[in-house]
Amino acid sequence: MRQTWRWFGPRDLTKIEDVVQAGAEGVVSALHHVPTGEVWTQDEIAKRQDEVAHTSKGAPSGIAWEVIESLPVSEDIKKQTGEWRTHIANYKFSLENVAASGIETICYNFMPVLDWTRTDLAFRVAHGGTCMRFDVVDFAVFDIHILERPGAAEDFSPEVVEEARRRLSEMSNERRATLTSNITAGLPGAAESLTLDGVREHLAQYGAISPDRLRAHFIDFLSEVVPVAEKLGLRMCCHPDDPPFALLGLPRIMSTEADYVRILEAVNSPANGVTLCSGSLGARPDNDLPGMMERLGPKVHFLHLRNVKRESDAIAGSFYEDEHLNGNTDMVALIAAIIREEARRKAEGRADHTIPMRPDHGQDIIDDLNRQAQPGYPTIGRLKGLAELRGVMRALEHDTLGLAR
Repeated sequence: MRQTWRWFGPRDLTKIEDVVQAGAEGVVSALHHVPTGEVWTQDEIAKRQDEVAHTSKGAPSGIAWEVIESLPVSEDIKKQTGEWRTHIANYKFSLENVAASGIETICYNFMPVLDWTRTDLAFRVAHGGTCMRFDVVDFAVFDIHILERPGAAEDFSPEVVEEARRRLSEMSNERRATLTSNITAGLPGAAESLTLDGVREHLAQYGAISPDRLRAHFIDFLSEVVPVAEKLGLRMCCHPDDPPFALLGLPRIMSTEADYVRILEAVNSPANGVTLCSGSLGARPDNDLPGMMERLGPKVHFLHLRNVKRESDAIAGSFYEDEHLNGNTDMVALIAAIIREEARRKAEGRADHTIPMRPDHGQDIIDDLNRQAQPGYPTIGRLKGLAELRGVMRALEHDTLGLAR
């Protein structure tokens, strides 16, 4: 695996020299300041490449921007409304500029309205650190009582509805505002976030869009951009829904292995692939991560290695971000499956036999607790996670085990 590190640009509290000291071999980044739907120009891409290539003191860093996360898909494209055709044309132009820059791997998602969703960005865990958490009752408080979505209570069990009513009565105005802010925050690093009225407007526009229709829109998008990506030698890889179940009555179409199979078969191309996120997919108990890696492996272009602890066996249940080698996903078995896939690709002569991965999220520990960094992206917590993952990789790749042969 190629060890990479997500970096949000010059405003990131983790500096490029920190990334180098962590032992990462490359950087995952994006042009977060470019509005969704607009073209990524070669000049802006080159500027970010230069920022990665130098430390904050101006010295050569020795690492490069290797993976894009993400080149976002606009809501207009997902709904096929407004400027969606222009946005698809702009996406193609961006792909051409990305290819000209030498970057080959592009992560993106097709989640409607909300991207990753958490109710608590600083949940206290047993050792005193903090992490992100999704609490289904708190989400019900937001959906039913703060957003006041019509029919919202029907999407939760009676027990959750009753507990949400009780919890609301004890929730301060400050806590309600924080909960709302946490849920509507948008993509990590993005300059865009939603107001409650903005969420309601999007929900109204999605009211007539079923999962099948959203999937059809996704296939339409891929049918346009994947041939361009393939011609340019790019690898596009869709990130799963996070969390991998329905929220706010919206269609969610990238939550299971079956969802991925449908999309990969509908637009069959080496440029159409998977971002296998063990944390997002692992929040759902019926997703078998090592098995998914075995079966989807040839189309896995990017890896997010993180772990979550599910708090129940419900499909749509509460969970929190656990340490990388804890949680419900067997990380050792997953890494073993990845190493086997890389060995298979190498035997086939594939140029992309080494799959880029990054230690995703992490718990805020030690000095992280005072830094107020991008939620989910602590420096020391991710450094700890990368070290643990690297140790598993080194052990499984050792000659005495033979997995990498």
